[in-house]
Amino acid sequence: MGRLLIVAHRLPVTLTHGPGGAGIERSPGGLATGLAGYHARSEALWIGWPGAAPAAGLDSAATESIAARLAHLRLHPVWIDPDEHRGFYEGHSNGVLWPLFHYLLDRLPLHSTHFPAWERVNSNFSDEVVRRYRPGDRIWVHDYQLMLVPGLVRERLPEATIGFFLHIPFPAAEIFRIVPQRKRLLEGLLGADLVGFHTAGYMRSFVSSLQRVLGTTAGIDRVWAGAREVRLAVLPMGIDVARFEELAAAPEAWDLEREIKGDGAVRLLLAIDRLDYTKGLRRRLLAFEELLRRRPDLHGRVRLVQVAVPSREGVEAYQEFRTQVEALIGRINGVFGTPQWTPIRYVHRALPEAELVALYRAADVMLVTPLRDGLNLVAKDFVATRSDEGGVLVLSEFAGAASELAEALIVNPWDVDRAASVFERALAMGEAERRARMRALRRRVADGDVASWAESFLVTLDAAAACARDSSRAPAPPEELTALVAHMRASSRLILLLGYDGTLVPLAAVPALSMPDEALVGLLRALAQRAGTEVHVVSGSAWDLLGARLGELPIHLHAEYGFWHRAPGAPGWTSRELPVLAWREAALEILRSFTARTPGSLIEEKSVSLAWHYRWADLQYGAFQANELRVHLAQVLSNELAEIVAGEKVVEIRPAGLHKGLVVETLDPAPAGGALVVAIGDDRTDEDLFAALPDGAISVHVGTGPSRATLRVISPEAVRGLLGALLRSAAVA
Repeated sequence: MGRLLIVAHRLPVTLTHGPGGAGIERSPGGLATGLAGYHARSEALWIGWPGAAPAAGLDSAATESIAARLAHLRLHPVWIDPDEHRGFYEGHSNGVLWPLFHYLLDRLPLHSTHFPAWERVNSNFSDEVVRRYRPGDRIWVHDYQLMLVPGLVRERLPEATIGFFLHIPFPAAEIFRIVPQRKRLLEGLLGADLVGFHTAGYMRSFVSSLQRVLGTTAGIDRVWAGAREVRLAVLPMGIDVARFEELAAAPEAWDLEREIKGDGAVRLLLAIDRLDYTKGLRRRLLAFEELLRRRPDLHGRVRLVQVAVPSREGVEAYQEFRTQVEALIGRINGVFGTPQWTPIRYVHRALPEAELVALYRAADVMLVTPLRDGLNLVAKDFVATRSDEGGVLVLSEFAGAASELAEALIVNPWDVDRAASVFERALAMGEAERRARMRALRRRVADGDVASWAESFLVTLDAAAACARDSSRAPAPPEELTALVAHMRASSRLILLLGYDGTLVPLAAVPALSMPDEALVGLLRALAQRAGTEVHVVSGSAWDLLGARLGELPIHLHAEYGFWHRAPGAPGWTSRELPVLAWREAALEILRSFTARTPGSLIEEKSVSLAWHYRWADLQYGAFQANELRVHLAQVLSNELAEIVAGEKVVEIRPAGLHKGLVVETLDPAPAGGALVVAIGDDRTDEDLFAALPDGAISVHVGTGPSRATLRVISPEAVRGLLGALLRSAAVA
């Protein structure tokens, strides 16, 4: 087993500058704190920004010296120019992605020019990963700042095992699509073998965005990026429970706890957050104010301690937010405070761990009420320190941790009045209930500590990478395509059976819009003129639509799965005997009903078949409706000579026995007379064609779905490349 390369924006240490030169201090932050212990216990390398750059006061010699000291700790810095870093971090990461992913659209800038800097820094990180990589290593990329890194590394290390974990929420598709670089971000993440999330809701939002933006095929816990299968997993992060329990048991923590609690006459509500507008500080303060307004008897008997750790102080939105928070605290203290009692104690600095743990142990109520949060490890830190089984956790339903910590008092932080009531209930909770809730919470937190989280992710990553390397759905390697082209060239007679939608052209939202471009028309014409080559396009489309697309070309056209045929130069179309269509009106009525209640769907009426397309509908709802439609049609048409076929975002009803395989019977003379037959298709309906091929024929499936085909290629572009190579003297590249 190779090494683990942890790739995150920040190293778990920060460079400092003082009179004695550069120093190294431990970094604050959830990821640095959470994974530092795992990094120390394992043989992992950590790649990240050290918090300083040569331009910030370090010459080249000092930089090399610092790098050597860091390497001794298995830390490898990515040096970033300060101006570039501001554009990357403050400009795009926290000026655009952070508010967008947290649903705070009013915080988005009217115009942002920082994406190029963000892209360059992602490229710098990928360079460092490739530089440090050895065959067999596993690469674990963390968080939204580095969403392009998996794709960039995959381009240069196609066989590498790459995982990505998102530590913030993934927004609903309607929100995510706002970001202009949405395709680039998703394509970057699809470079991973495994993408992990804190909650199932975030994972569902990611899948929905992939389907809407990229048209990606998806399963419950996996998606297909070309021929690669990318696994998805819900793995909420844990904390270093043993370390927090050790800190909480230290005499220093006990002494500080007694000092904070005093005689216990004043009940303590505690909140510890980064000073960030997503953390719900203002609404929490308003809820506390409402509690004081309702309960005058609590004046002098309760206090809120709000620790607000400075965060992103160079971002204007954070500067404004600090001003608003401090003004609100001042107003509440001014209205309710007395010479003997201050309702809110405000601490605007990072506290040493010993003080934090003492505050956790002293608190009667812990308030974790963000407006939106990926997980929130503070809630778990608090629980881990409460070996006394005391204290009550109040937790926002919009924090990812709410999906795990069910024994907390769950609150909607947007509802100030209700939040005040929950604060009141927490203060009044009896000892038996407090202990029962905390005992259950502690079991949950202990069972899912950071070590088990990391091991679970890596085990899942190994399984995902092994699946991605499975060749059953992989595209044919270049040498196999080269051999196919050589085989086709060597055949004195070549018959090409080609699908259209999804094979020669990408699927269009509306079938009528799927028209060929000039390059495709030229390619098909050249193939038809090639000596000994016969070109057939086999489509499920209506004859008039297929004729409008390709009718001017000297090729065979087969419409509606071979019911209609038009030979090159023929004046018109010929058809098979019209089957009994007694089922048609009943089926059409059902399709109309489903179309009326599925926005974005449409009916395509053909001479012998009906198709219900939902390519433009909401993908999740459309898929649900398609399943319901198939069930309904199966019941109504159970005694009819009709079959129901599910294709790529389409449900089709066609006469029983009508399928693309019938086209093989029409080939004249018989293919066995020395001709090589090559069939290429992408859809479920093409499997019937592949099944009917004679011995010695070659079938090629387009895409990632299951298929009986001999070979596989990724896309219509790959099909065109294959056919184009047949016309050239050069082999397939």
